[in-house]
Amino acid sequence: MSGEQDRLLGHADEADGIDEYDNKLPAWWVGLFIGCIIFAVGYGLDRHFLRPTSEALEYDAEVAAAPKAASVEASITPEAVAAGKEVFMTNCVACHGADLHGGIGPNLTDETWIHGGKLTDIVTTITNGVAAKGMPTWGPVLGPKKIADVAAFVHEQGGGQ
Repeated sequence: MSGEQDRLLGHADEADGIDEYDNKLPAWWVGLFIGCIIFAVGYGLDRHFLRPTSEALEYDAEVAAAPKAASVEASITPEAVAAGKEVFMTNCVACHGADLHGGIGPNLTDETWIHGGKLTDIVTTITNGVAAKGMPTWGPVLGPKKIADVAAFVHEQGGGQ
């Protein structure tokens, strides 16, 4: 038996002088290999046919289960504009300037509104931010009341539509 197990295959001249033996694989290795194949087949059946899931389905389920954001009812009143000015001076002045003429962020006093100049458009832009332009999402930071106040201030002072 030992002569058959230690049989040289004769590939030494093809493999830079490295001799190759024709030995059987250990039983534990063969068992592990077959176990992996059985597990893969079972996992594939479970994942794709018995309980189909995917990242897209999990995301859709999370979005459906998430609480809906509180809608922001913005109105332009003197109190809202005054409160909005305070919030603007605290959070927005670094990018949009104290006079709303821009700097890093766009000018908020001209007639050109990139994301819309209606009050509802301003609320949406403040709430969701503009990642492509570097504006952060202010919704979770400020909350609905402060967003409505800032939108009223920007709309009133900035010449929104």
